[in-house]
Amino acid sequence: MMIVDILFVILPVFLVGGGGYLSVRLKYTSDTTVDGLMSFALKVAVPALLFKAIAELDLNANFDPGLLLSFYVGCTSTFVLAIIASRRLFKRRPGEAVAIAFAALFSNSLLLGLPITQQAYGVEALAPNFAIISIHSPFCYLLGITTMEFARADGRSLPATFRAVISAMFKNSLMIGLFLGFIVNLGNVPVHHTIMDAADMLARAALPTALFALGGILTRYALKASLMEASVVTVLSLIVHPAITWLLATQAFHLPENFVRSAVITAAMAPGVNAYVFATLYSRGEAQSASAVLLATGMSVFSVTIWLIILGGV
Repeated sequence: MMIVDILFVILPVFLVGGGGYLSVRLKYTSDTTVDGLMSFALKVAVPALLFKAIAELDLNANFDPGLLLSFYVGCTSTFVLAIIASRRLFKRRPGEAVAIAFAALFSNSLLLGLPITQQAYGVEALAPNFAIISIHSPFCYLLGITTMEFARADGRSLPATFRAVISAMFKNSLMIGLFLGFIVNLGNVPVHHTIMDAADMLARAALPTALFALGGILTRYALKASLMEASVVTVLSLIVHPAITWLLATQAFHLPENFVRSAVITAAMAPGVNAYVFATLYSRGEAQSASAVLLATGMSVFSVTIWLIILGGV
């Protein structure tokens, strides 16, 4: 009965995404509409969500070194393992290996991690998620881009790479939302309640809109001939990363239960669409990255159920 109960908790999240997938597949919704929804979500609604969350977050209580280390040691480990597997098992070139491994590094912490945590444990359980998310993109892109630049033959110098990463961060609307939230929080900047109310209205639209659009975008991908590589990335993303995070959180850092749940659920998410975007940025490993996003997202229905059983308290 417990498995059935947990499925009822997480299925609404996947039904919204599945609705977007079927809507586009059946041509009820066009690709242009889905792109517009995702653009609204990522450029307006989600930045508003992140701004409000970080502005109101108790930084002292939730920015725990053990929480962050548990998650980021885990994703760094899977990144390295994926590079090794791509090079040794599948004989991929260095740049291709990094692009494929980025899918194992970049969990869909925002579009899947937040709604699943909220469905399972309530809105009040999201604070540790936001602590992880606040440095997720900077960490993953810095690690991924730096590794790629060293791996590919036509790579840029390290200073040029650093400048490119910083420039990309300041142009990213999600990072702008986080940055403004930190300014308000750390500087105790007063914000009129009407502005926060407007941000809250946008924030409520963020996750369902993004989930629906994500489902529509997944119709563009196919497993093709990359099933084995996608399977390796899926295992690393859905099993190895959360397992490492769980071990560190419970055995090394002895984190509170709510921190463990947020860290493990976030770690157990499938690769985000950013994995495919990263691959296309360098024109390396696009098919493998797209296949990994599609396969892992589908399999995460089952893996998330298992992790929620292990974590308990749903």
